[in-house]
Amino acid sequence: MLNAETYLTSVKGTGGRIRVHNRDFYVEEIPLQEPTGSGPNTWIWIEKEGRTTLDVLLDIARELHLDRRRMGFAGMKDKRAVTRQWICVSNTEPEDVRRIEDRIRNVRFIRVTRNEKKLRMGQLLGNRFRILIRDPETDDPLESTIRVLEELSEKGVPNYYGWQRFGSPRTTTHLVGRALVNDDVKGAVDAYIGNPIEGEPEGVFRARKLYDEGDIEAALEAMPPSMRYERMMLQPILRDLRRDGITEESYIKAIQVLPKPLKRIFVHAYQSYLFNRAVSERLPLGINRYVPGDIVIDNEQHIIHDADPGELEEMILNFEAHPTAPLYGSKVPLASGRPGEIERRILEEEGVSAGDFECRRMRGLGSHGMRRAIRFRLWDASASEGPDGITVEFSIPKGCYATSVLREIMKVDAA
Repeated sequence: MLNAETYLTSVKGTGGRIRVHNRDFYVEEIPLQEPTGSGPNTWIWIEKEGRTTLDVLLDIARELHLDRRRMGFAGMKDKRAVTRQWICVSNTEPEDVRRIEDRIRNVRFIRVTRNEKKLRMGQLLGNRFRILIRDPETDDPLESTIRVLEELSEKGVPNYYGWQRFGSPRTTTHLVGRALVNDDVKGAVDAYIGNPIEGEPEGVFRARKLYDEGDIEAALEAMPPSMRYERMMLQPILRDLRRDGITEESYIKAIQVLPKPLKRIFVHAYQSYLFNRAVSERLPLGINRYVPGDIVIDNEQHIIHDADPGELEEMILNFEAHPTAPLYGSKVPLASGRPGEIERRILEEEGVSAGDFECRRMRGLGSHGMRRAIRFRLWDASASEGPDGITVEFSIPKGCYATSVLREIMKVDAA
């Protein structure tokens, strides 16, 4: 996991492989509420495979001839997986939605119903996973897995951000965010569209290389349809090139044309990159204990003030509170004591300040930051062994990554 250097558990890892097939990685949303069956909004319980949530929403909006902003979802789900989640289409009839199911690739509409309210980002409790680890390398992988799950259930799981946050195998999203934080909008566009990496499909590699060489028109022509967002970004740049030439405003327009959930991810990815480092360095001090200077939050994400250290320690052991690290931003408070030393040194070594996260050239993409727990709770965890390997099942809260659990089990980065 990018910028994650520390393990919590000491049990030897199973090794092995995940996501050999999409069906090896199953995710099901745990909803905050079920739709009522009445109201002006249509909710769809979908099962998708090999596709991002955002791509599916764009396809549904296109087939219904609707603005994408009328679509809602609670959380992004993995592309390389079989996943189930609720999505919402506001002020639309269920019958109209059912008619387009056959036109949405690799998606099944399991249930289509009505609800009074729309669905917003974050409106879920968590996610339930069933994951197959193929070809484990240890003598008793089941025993190792059970021991790790027991320790994680007792202490919590390091709350690292997974590769999905940064892109895999093309890990550039945080680089786009870093450029935006440094007010380098052209650098942000260059990092997203250009910068080909080994292993990308030949057509994709060639299109990115043409962009890096400055041939905007040829780059757009060479880009396959799968490069939907790169194509969207290139169009305003090409229009300006043909008129009065490319300016910084051209690159600002290239970012602005992207769907809001996508362009918001860039700075968040850079924050996540720095957060992973902060967790790595804080972890050896104890993930389930209070360290003087810690900023501690409760399960509602509220900072706990004026509690004595003994009380905080007990709350942490009972999963009623959690030590935190910063998602750096323009207004986030930093810890004191040893945790605070770690947090300030990371900023200094990155060469950025809190104020830089205002993203002055792209203010709508800036972030005030927040404190985030350095661990999360694992529940309903189990493991079983079969002919293909070890199957692990568990539930985790929203916003947390199953790969943080798998990383502790396998002792390799699980993408």
